[in-house]
Amino acid sequence: MTELPRYEYVKLADAIAADIASGKLPQGAALPGERAMTDLYRVSIGTVRRAVVELRKRGLVATLPAKGTYVIGMPEAAGDASGENEPNG
Repeated sequence: MTELPRYEYVKLADAIAADIASGKLPQGAALPGERAMTDLYRVSIGTVRRAVVELRKRGLVATLPAKGTYVIGMPEAAGDASGENEPNG
């Protein structure tokens, strides 16, 4: 089966999540501003904004109004998300 193409904002969110997982963006680090990310990743500001929303949904970043967006978490491993490692009982 052919894999469907991914939206640009999902690709950007995945790239930033990979930087978080690798430690390039450690917990507490500030993401570049929206305008800086448009230049850095060569995408529109709408794409940047949607990617940041996606990262917030994933629990990886938090945005503080007038302060910026900061890394607050690490991506979960595939096995951890399923609850397999939860104790029973």
